[in-house]
Amino acid sequence: MPTSCARTDIGRRRKSNQDYLYTSDEQIGKLPNLYIVADGMGGHNAGDFASRFTVDQMTELIRRSEQESIPSVFDEALHIINLKLRRIAAQDERYYGMGTTLVGATVLDDTLYVANIGDSRLYVLKDRLTQITIDHSLVEEMVLSGTLDQKKARTHPDRNIITRAIGAEDWLEVDFFSEKVEQGELVLMCSDGLTNMLEDAEIESVLRDERPLAEKCDRLVDWANERGGRDNISVVIIRL
Repeated sequence: MPTSCARTDIGRRRKSNQDYLYTSDEQIGKLPNLYIVADGMGGHNAGDFASRFTVDQMTELIRRSEQESIPSVFDEALHIINLKLRRIAAQDERYYGMGTTLVGATVLDDTLYVANIGDSRLYVLKDRLTQITIDHSLVEEMVLSGTLDQKKARTHPDRNIITRAIGAEDWLEVDFFSEKVEQGELVLMCSDGLTNMLEDAEIESVLRDERPLAEKCDRLVDWANERGGRDNISVVIIRL
């Protein structure tokens, strides 16, 4: 059974925390475990509402899902939530323009299943730290097209512009990934408040430290704040 730790922090520049997390090492519906990181966007309280609503709805929909495959469980829940957020935004101008990123994961036997929308990330630490998800962002599109160097992407002025979010459009496109994993390996899920502050090599150095999972979470968040903490910072670490 996996074990996990999670921490979210407002950072040093934001007035509210629009990140929202969920972790369960126990079974949720037909899923053997469930881990979610959501990073809300929108003015006033809209981003906070979008991320919290999405995570709360997702866990409830997964509990009730009759879908047979893991991708179908995720996909059904996320499309229902997207339509609900669109309906709320259309009916109440306070929530106009709201949305949220989401990375969700579950581990079954030797396979990690991942659903992703936006630029919150999932990494796996094996021989090296490897990013499994692909950012849905303007900067990532520039990197993939060859017009921007990967090293410059983290500090690019447009790095926060995302191209997909739950609630942003009537139709939602979700990326799904599966990755073979082994006992003892670590999975990291995080919002961009971490990855905009720390290099992947720095993140890997903390994950490799011989310290409890909770201390790893604390160190990553504290280090991101030491670097400026320009955004909310959220971290989930799973030991397989």
